[in-house]
Amino acid sequence: MKLLRYRMGSEVRPGLLDGSGAIRDLSAHVPDIAAAALSDSALARLAGLDPRALPLVEGKPDLAPCVGQPGKFLGIGLNYTDHAEEMGMALPEHPILFLKATSSICGPDDDVILPRGSVATDWEVELGVVIGTKAKYVTEAEALDHVAGYCVINDVSERDFQTKLTGQWTKGKSCDTFGPVGPWLVTKDEVPDPQNLWLTCDVNGTRRQTGNTSRMVFTVAEIISHLSQLMTLHPGDVIATGTPPGVGMGAKPEPVFLRAGDMMRLEIEGLGVQTQKVRADDR
Repeated sequence: MKLLRYRMGSEVRPGLLDGSGAIRDLSAHVPDIAAAALSDSALARLAGLDPRALPLVEGKPDLAPCVGQPGKFLGIGLNYTDHAEEMGMALPEHPILFLKATSSICGPDDDVILPRGSVATDWEVELGVVIGTKAKYVTEAEALDHVAGYCVINDVSERDFQTKLTGQWTKGKSCDTFGPVGPWLVTKDEVPDPQNLWLTCDVNGTRRQTGNTSRMVFTVAEIISHLSQLMTLHPGDVIATGTPPGVGMGAKPEPVFLRAGDMMRLEIEGLGVQTQKVRADDR
């Protein structure tokens, strides 16, 4: 299934993408695409519905983040061998973990807003993993059983905030709108091998990133198992699993960063497309 959340006025409603690409309303069956709806049994109930019997959503409503109210938004750094090479950094011995504030999460096609003082905001297409069932001290063999599904994430990053402000990467990762998530949550049954997916990111029509999840340093299963040794992963938690090469910070001979008016287009094979316009914070 491809599950989503869409906006109707001030409301956000749960939906399903049918085989023709139309949105069907799930409001009568689930209050939200959030923690309680992501267990294996809950997803099985939704999978048993006939999409043709669900109300058709007319038009093209704006899409909200495909997961509602995640408790944690976790990021993994330097997790592609070729990205580490372009950054001139050694491969990590263990997954590098940082946090993105949940307040950074926005819809897949919402504007990305440059915060005041930003001079080095960057793009990062990433495979997103959404936890479906509680995971604590799980093995790598068990890890994927705890996944509800996968999605596209843009791990937008302000590199000066990330590297030059005293503290951790979280400062450069957590600005408002720095976490577009969606367009939809693709359940794990439609993604038999998360380690063989192509990812791309275009900026202003120019291909900047191309990669494959086979180049991850740590697989999705390894990441989940590792994190579960440190903390309990709860239903609805979101993990951004790292980015392939082609980020602006790694451009040669000089870095290239986002400016107001730029357009980004991110896609992961089978998981959909995001598009974002960049604008300055006018507040």
